[in-house]
Amino acid sequence: MGALVWPYATASGNIALPDRVMAERAGEAAPTQTATVRPASPGLTARSLIVPVAGIGPEALADTFTQARGEGRLHDAIDITAREGTPVVAAAAGRVEKLYRSDAGGNTIYVRSPDGRVMFYYAHLKDYAPGLAEGQVVAPGDALGSVGWTGNADQSAPHLHLAMQEIAPDARWWEGGAPLNPYPLLVAGTY
Repeated sequence: MGALVWPYATASGNIALPDRVMAERAGEAAPTQTATVRPASPGLTARSLIVPVAGIGPEALADTFTQARGEGRLHDAIDITAREGTPVVAAAAGRVEKLYRSDAGGNTIYVRSPDGRVMFYYAHLKDYAPGLAEGQVVAPGDALGSVGWTGNADQSAPHLHLAMQEIAPDARWWEGGAPLNPYPLLVAGTY
């Protein structure tokens, strides 16, 4: 996994995985895990936010935003663990800015919010949804790809790395902004 620390590592070095991940590793069916992508609710607004991994509810998330990473940096994202191939969907409405392959993030997608002020970054995808293209407008729940372990992710721990950044409306996809913690926003269902 390179210089990254596994997202559930504790100070003692032990791994503290969510119960659903432990059940999956033991070969048991995880009660919240499904392979079906549910359509977005018609009641969603432009600022609505949904958990972008099919079958995962807010109660199954872990706040890994402030965890330490290599070279003294913070994670500035959350990791949503799921079985490889689990559908990844748009967390919010937006426009696909870039489909990009990087050494760190593997198969990644950058989606800009409709007002241009928030960039969503989806990383470590196994693949992209068929037909997904740069410039495409997406709604919450639209298929983006599937959970994987591309880039510097650990093969034994497939997950979606989700980051959000507040950016200037004219910022380019690669220009960083102020990190936003997706965890409390996903729990609240809005940003």
